[in-house]
Amino acid sequence: MKNFCDGYLYWCRHDPYRRLHEHASTLDPAGKHPAEKPCGSDTMTLLVRAISENDLDGLFDLAALSGGGMTTLKPDRSMLAQRIKTACASFAEQIAPPLRDYVFVMEEPVGNRLVGVCAIKATVGLDAPFYNYRLGTLVHSSTELNVFSQMDMLNLSNDLTDSAELCSLFLHPDFRSGSNGKLLSKSRLLFIAQFAHLFPSRVIAEMRGVQRDDGSSPFWDHLGRHFFKMDFKQADDLCSLGKKSFIAELMPRHPLYVAYLPPEAQEVIGRVHAQSAPARRLLQQEGMHYEGYIDIFDAGPVLQARIDTLRAVRESRGFFVENRIVPEDASERPLLVSTTSLTSFRVIVDTVSGTSTTLALGEKSRRLLGCHVGDTVHALPLDVDGNHHR
Repeated sequence: MKNFCDGYLYWCRHDPYRRLHEHASTLDPAGKHPAEKPCGSDTMTLLVRAISENDLDGLFDLAALSGGGMTTLKPDRSMLAQRIKTACASFAEQIAPPLRDYVFVMEEPVGNRLVGVCAIKATVGLDAPFYNYRLGTLVHSSTELNVFSQMDMLNLSNDLTDSAELCSLFLHPDFRSGSNGKLLSKSRLLFIAQFAHLFPSRVIAEMRGVQRDDGSSPFWDHLGRHFFKMDFKQADDLCSLGKKSFIAELMPRHPLYVAYLPPEAQEVIGRVHAQSAPARRLLQQEGMHYEGYIDIFDAGPVLQARIDTLRAVRESRGFFVENRIVPEDASERPLLVSTTSLTSFRVIVDTVSGTSTTLALGEKSRRLLGCHVGDTVHALPLDVDGNHHR
């Protein structure tokens, strides 16, 4: 990497704590990135920032474009307005840390168009029970008959209560190219790395489960529908509105044998929707993993990690900003670069030169971040070692 001093090179390439997470490729059946679309802005011109009160129209447009399939991003203006209000109060530290909901938007600065959204709920399960199924094993054996069998069981669980949650990730289809998805998803992890004291020790991410082309869920149709007497969309809509008491009232409390479910339902347990496969892969590369917890509605996997084991927490560093004099070099490694302010948090991707204590940012990058020469920024290599693709 040209124009990079030894100290920074050492951090990027030889950190003894850096490691690849071998399970990342084995858990995703696709095994590779989907074909990139030749549209949308270059990642170097996009900005991820804390949401503001003026973003309601843009957020509603994104929610409508998502098709309503995300529980935490329904196209409901009043609900979205309340969420923006809570998010702004969260960034302003006007509410207690466990109650905060940090919402971020990806913006195309030319025209101030919102093209993506993501969020972090500081803690789940404190105001209402947080349910998942835990996939376990029950052994049946008989010495007399020489029979030994292991049966998969679904156990209703509140084990993930008091976890932070990564949620509401959506990127406009026209911008699903280059490193845009990485910038949007990983910006949250860089935020957690800087403000880890505001979060519990564990972070989770509920991944969207397999659905049919008509939006129905095989898992729900063969299990949940029998207890709730409603279709998948109606149950999902009730949860998005905060009406979750029906889960505790109607959910089966006893363990369920997976073998009793039809093959169509069994096959989707722990699998992600095709559109969520890239998001799952990114989170696994950053240190999150699947431990047998699934969503109670669509059986999508729940990824989790201890916050102190996330790559962003272990490997991100602070730097002083200096002015960039030399031209950008295409061989330089792209970095996530963020401000250090909670109230006006911003993240970009840039290829920078620097030393062990400084990063040289060009005028455009400093303008996007709203920082000046001499300010402090936080940085993390965009890609895990061995996963850098231009």
